[in-house]
Amino acid sequence: MEEKMSKGLKRMLLLLNCAMLGLGNVGGPLLMRLYFLKGGKGVWISSCLETAGWPFMMLPLTVSYLYRRRKEGPGTKLVLIKAPVLLASVVLGVLTGVDDFLYAYGVARLPISTSALIISTQLAFTATFAFILVKPKFTPFTINSVFLLTLAAVVLALHTSSDRPANESKLQYFLGFFMTLAASALYGFVLPAIELTYKKAKQTITYSLVMESQMVMSFSATVFCCIGMLFHGDFKAIPREASEYTLGQSTYYVVLVLNAILWQLFFMGAVGVIFSASSLLSGILIATLLPVTESLAVVLYHEKFQVEKAISLVLSLWGSLNYFYGEFHENNKIKQKQDAETDVA
Repeated sequence: MEEKMSKGLKRMLLLLNCAMLGLGNVGGPLLMRLYFLKGGKGVWISSCLETAGWPFMMLPLTVSYLYRRRKEGPGTKLVLIKAPVLLASVVLGVLTGVDDFLYAYGVARLPISTSALIISTQLAFTATFAFILVKPKFTPFTINSVFLLTLAAVVLALHTSSDRPANESKLQYFLGFFMTLAASALYGFVLPAIELTYKKAKQTITYSLVMESQMVMSFSATVFCCIGMLFHGDFKAIPREASEYTLGQSTYYVVLVLNAILWQLFFMGAVGVIFSASSLLSGILIATLLPVTESLAVVLYHEKFQVEKAISLVLSLWGSLNYFYGEFHENNKIKQKQDAETDVA
């Protein structure tokens, strides 16, 4: 059961979460690639940073608690999450940790402009799993949008090796390609699974509960990645990497901290959009912002921009615009129907 709130407040929450998702979705991959380009080598370190910012969630949760306490009095519960949602959040968190590793491996091996376009296939996986798990309404515009965004990634896949870094073997490059594709598929499952958790929860789903659930997910993913770091010896490697980092030791740590903050904004924005709208919209927004990441990678890191990337970019933009036009069209139809019913009454 979802918390009742005014349309204005829900719209404001949606915009806030869209902004967080956008900032994290564009900035996170760029900073992660900067880590690898300037001397960082730890795939487990990077994967851990994707969710290591979970302690930052304590601030909004504290504000939320104080606000609820002012309304409800001294008996206000400190923690809202109950066992079923807690368990689901832990499982989804571990899956997120696996996804973090797959994605970090891909970013370590591929130009960010390439990995960004591969990740656009996530929308097709999100749409498929959403159809199976939560059964959202699919309009012709939605289907067309998913088709175009998937086609954009297929176009890229047809000519992948042209941007292979000079210091990498074909095996490493293709492994990075398929690891990124696997990360896309896995997170395409996680998003609808989060929405299903909200729908099946036997408690009222409030934004405070969503934040608590996301913190549990991030904590679980971080624990999973920390175990990987421990077995791989990455904790000992951090001081050495910092001392050898091309941009300097202090910059190295700044890059790590900013990575953690931006990725936490992404994950919080993603689940916030699911709460305010749907997992499908969350997937659409991620796909829509990928051309921005790709373009910035070309400008900032001087990555190659071949013809197939240009075609893929155009298809991605076309697919995204198609979806948002469809949403506008459907909302217009609903509004006209409501106005007609009001006039009859």
